Amino acid sequence: MALFRRREPLHERLAREGGLGAAPPALDPRPPLLETGIHGIQRPRSWDATVAAEVDGIDADEAQFVVMPDGSLLVEEGPDASLEGLAEAVERELRPPYRARAVRRGEMLWAVQARRIEVLELPGAPDGETLDLTRTADGAELRVDGERVFGTVRGLEERGLREGQEFAVHADRLDGDLWELRASAL
Repeated sequence: MALFRRREPLHERLAREGGLGAAPPALDPRPPLLETGIHGIQRPRSWDATVAAEVDGIDADEAQFVVMPDGSLLVEEGPDASLEGLAEAVERELRPPYRARAVRRGEMLWAVQARRIEVLELPGAPDGETLDLTRTADGAELRVDGERVFGTVRGLEERGLREGQEFAVHADRLDGDLWELRASAL
């Protein structure tokens, strides 16, 4: 009889007596090998349209603009010169309203990216550049330029309710009573 005998640990003895075998081998956390270029998750698109346009007469290297639902053009950054040629190139693929950015790539060649936006007219909206309306089970909260205010904006609330009973709506002032909206369910 050995003086020092190694005893089986209790958890192993109980597992063995309970009919449980050894633990399965650990899973390999690495993804399986796939064909080159066909793995991973696709990134979401940032832009709905990317076009090249030949436009002359723009005295800048970059421009950002918004085309309103009625087709009018609001220049946010860049020259006040006519950007209509860039807008026409985008509108071959995308209908207004949209937000676009353009970068000069040559003497007359421009690369233009654009994405659809939602525009809503909010007459009587509070003064400010941004509005955030959030509604949860705990109630509704309106923020104007980040500051909490009392009340609500009916147009934002109606838009949010299309997403569901709990929602968040963010609005950026474009011009006057016209606002760019993003709404989502919570």
